[in-house]
Amino acid sequence: MKTIKDIINFTESFAPLNTAMEYDNVGLLVGSEETEVKKVVVALDITDEVIDEAIENEAQLIISHHPVIFDALKNIPENSIVYRLIQNNLSALCLHTNLDLSSGFGVNTCLAETVGVKNCSFVEGECLYIGELENTTTNKAFAEQVKTALNCEGLRYTLPAQNVKKVAICSGSGGDLAPLAKSKGADVLLTGEIKHHDILTAGKLEIAIIDAGHFKTEDIVITPFTEKLNKEFSDIEFIRSEKCTDGIYFL
Repeated sequence: MKTIKDIINFTESFAPLNTAMEYDNVGLLVGSEETEVKKVVVALDITDEVIDEAIENEAQLIISHHPVIFDALKNIPENSIVYRLIQNNLSALCLHTNLDLSSGFGVNTCLAETVGVKNCSFVEGECLYIGELENTTTNKAFAEQVKTALNCEGLRYTLPAQNVKKVAICSGSGGDLAPLAKSKGADVLLTGEIKHHDILTAGKLEIAIIDAGHFKTEDIVITPFTEKLNKEFSDIEFIRSEKCTDGIYFL
């Protein structure tokens, strides 16, 4: 019988825990490495709905991208996510910036592949992944390409008439990386979250922005990650969460 430790050993081969950013909290945050595993739910976030899904599927483990424990815990009330995990004998393995930074397989690599950005590499020490489009296009056209590829109901973009070829990518929240992306020669920064003042900064620098949403730019990894795990472990069933959403609707 396989244990959580076996799963961790495998993920260490492409997303080592020691490569996570210093501020991050990754690894097995709830449970024991010695827990035997038959079923696992894989999701971007651990929410009440995802816990219900794990219980329904009789899973022993939830693997998520976002850490279920990030800031220091001063108490664990009975309606909290951590309390519910413990109450239902569910372990939590969280792979965050170590999965973002993985050049072999990770969030940014999956995002780049999905939206058609090639020949990518990371800026050293940063969650910024830079590559190129096959052909030069306008930012509006690339934004439309991203919208279709990520199945977005809507997204935000700037400098629609600007020609783009070199693309900087930061899944999730990366709007503050526009100056760095510009310094590396990028024509556009594709991310999932950007503040108003960062948009103004990017405009002054004349680097285009595409804001496709935090969830959409990261959830793209969950299906291939689930498939990768299922391929490696024939005696464990990995289930892609159907309940994990960001709850966002567009008018």
